[in-house]
Amino acid sequence: MNQAASLRAQAETLGQSLPALLAEAEHLAATLMLGEHGRRRAGQGDEFWQYRPAHAGDPARAIDWRRSARSDAHFVREREWQVAQSVSLWIDSANAMRFSGDPARGTKADRARVIGLALAVLLLRGGERVGLSGMMPKPGRAQMMALLDGLQTEDSQDYGAADVTGMAAHSRAVFLSDFLGNLDVTEQAMITAADRGIRGVLLQVLDPAEEDFPFQGRTIFESMQGALRHETQSAGDLRARYLVRLAERKDALTRLAAATGWHYHCHYTGAPAQAALLWTYRALEARA
Repeated sequence: MNQAASLRAQAETLGQSLPALLAEAEHLAATLMLGEHGRRRAGQGDEFWQYRPAHAGDPARAIDWRRSARSDAHFVREREWQVAQSVSLWIDSANAMRFSGDPARGTKADRARVIGLALAVLLLRGGERVGLSGMMPKPGRAQMMALLDGLQTEDSQDYGAADVTGMAAHSRAVFLSDFLGNLDVTEQAMITAADRGIRGVLLQVLDPAEEDFPFQGRTIFESMQGALRHETQSAGDLRARYLVRLAERKDALTRLAAATGWHYHCHYTGAPAQAALLWTYRALEARA
């Protein structure tokens, strides 16, 4: 089978699984029970947020006289900021994301797509504009269909490269990937984003086997595309060095996120997706 036919078959398989992924994502979003969305900042809007003591310079029309009458001080009634944010999702679809260390466990790509779609459900429900990288973020339930269409595209490379082209300045972004490829590519994307005022979240999705390295004896390690291959007679001897390299990669991602004003978190496909979704949602809101 040539590469074009292989990619077509992968796309058809993915297209058949997307409705199930959407159902799983909607169920996952529903389990969080976040209630009404709130940006928790003072600004233009209709919803009451808080009272604060009046300051010198506050206009008289800003004073809530009914609240002020109950004390010796004047208070200003603040409304919650309700300007919709644009959020772009980059969900890595490269070959490495199709790995699973256990046939009973879903792939990294499946988990990344479910979390990304569930996050989109929550954000769209809250009135935000959401899109995939390279797609115009839009509000509304109908946007979910556009997101599903966008997820049918497969990357033929072993490792994905985050794409920030087209992301609006001062918007928000979420990158979901294993981040095991060339870190320079990720670093350049984040520096470019930070220079344009884009802030967001790095969610690293790994399989438990990639954390535990449970290999012993003769083992053949091969990339998902087959371009890279390494055979060893004593895989257990590689474990210590591998774990050091993985820890170094996580530390590098943590430092990169801190330097650019982003948030980083590592999630394993063997763990429930709810915690990763909640963390991502809260981390994204912290920058809104």
